[in-house]
Amino acid sequence: MGVQSKEIVENFYISLFKDEKGALDNYLHPNVNLSWYGTTGFKKLDFDKILELRDNLGKSFESLKAEVEKIVEEDNQIAIHFTYHVKTIENPDEEMPLAHFMAIWELKDNKLLKGVQISQLGEEIDGSPWT
Repeated sequence: MGVQSKEIVENFYISLFKDEKGALDNYLHPNVNLSWYGTTGFKKLDFDKILELRDNLGKSFESLKAEVEKIVEEDNQIAIHFTYHVKTIENPDEEMPLAHFMAIWELKDNKLLKGVQISQLGEEIDGSPWT
């Protein structure tokens, strides 16, 4: 899988909210399945539910960007640790952390097929936990 697989996972999270035409088609396998353990409970997401989530969050924030902390690959699994930062519509001049994430993905045909993701509400953290 190599560097290309890590780039696919990283680029998915970086571009998820950029509303690029066909962005999800570029990264998600049609049979994608994401199990997400979050602060609001457990969610099981398929392609359409990921698209719906992306569209809803895109309407809620002025901007949303991913800051990737670490990406690791072993066999056919890629793990990523990142934080989403947002600028709200009410305060577009201030960027703040929305949530911290850890995810592990399996790819098929160079697209994300099966993932498990854990998130926690964001908070300011001094420095990277990896330094």
